[in-house]
Amino acid sequence: MPAFLFKRLLNAAGVMLAVAFLAFLIFRFVGDPVELMLNEQASQQQRDELRVRLGLDKGFVMQFATFVGNAVRGDFGISYRNQQDVFTLISERFPATFELVLVATFLSLAIGIPLGVYTAIRRDSFLAKTLQFVSVLGVSLPSFALGILFILIFSVTLQWLPAFGRGEVVQLGWWSTGFLTPSGRRALILPGITLSLFQITLVMRLVRAEMLETMRTDFIRFARARGLPARAVHFGHALRNCLMPVITVTGLQIGNLIAFALVTETVFQWPGMGMLFVQAVTFVDIPVMAAYLIVVSFIFVTLNTLVDLTYAWVDPRLREDALSGAANAR
Repeated sequence: MPAFLFKRLLNAAGVMLAVAFLAFLIFRFVGDPVELMLNEQASQQQRDELRVRLGLDKGFVMQFATFVGNAVRGDFGISYRNQQDVFTLISERFPATFELVLVATFLSLAIGIPLGVYTAIRRDSFLAKTLQFVSVLGVSLPSFALGILFILIFSVTLQWLPAFGRGEVVQLGWWSTGFLTPSGRRALILPGITLSLFQITLVMRLVRAEMLETMRTDFIRFARARGLPARAVHFGHALRNCLMPVITVTGLQIGNLIAFALVTETVFQWPGMGMLFVQAVTFVDIPVMAAYLIVVSFIFVTLNTLVDLTYAWVDPRLREDALSGAANAR
């Protein structure tokens, strides 16, 4: 296990170095930072002093090494637009994105798994076929169109839920949460549902496919032959053997939700990291863009590594295959 862990951590470090290099290229070659940070009335001496202070007078390799060292310490520079520390900006926006992703993940599992089980058990019923058709629509429709539709129905027409913002939040140290206030919980409903719809359809179709495959296995036939009730067969045996791929996909999709929540956050004006990134692109705020890329990639790589380690812990054959493959490569 230690050798497998070391191999996975080495792969994760390699991926993060590649992402850091891409972020460095964005930081280095998308416009001149000196020209973006200073106004037109700045003198040449002020430009030269800022260039030295930013380390832009050094060679390419030294600049990249400095960039990686600063990123490891959480130093991503100063935002061109807000004139604030970039890591502080991201830390302030991260709780909003995390809570939105948490609600979307909960909804995807709480709704997707039961629907997947039902459509597998009652696959020939009219309701199951209708759910299958609706799931295709859920995968096909873009999230921004669904978000606008929800705003039109539930905010403008019915006036049940807020159309934008996060509502009232409570500060718990550096963490801000909307779970503890009624307006904060109401504000989470529409963006949470919008972000979760694709995940709900994905989980539902995955559970359905796994359930149909599992129901054809010999141990399910043996469980039925023993006279076990249908509920015990479906939920105690079949569903339990379908949850591992669901857990894997859910763990990986959390990273995708964080990375691609920017569309939902833009539609609902949700003050999260995605909204911050969209504003950074609009104003060419390069330090924020580079920091967002690194932070989201780190979250995704961390989740991916944890899923791999969980798989290896559950199934020792994966560890043996990985180590034997590494030995053959040498």
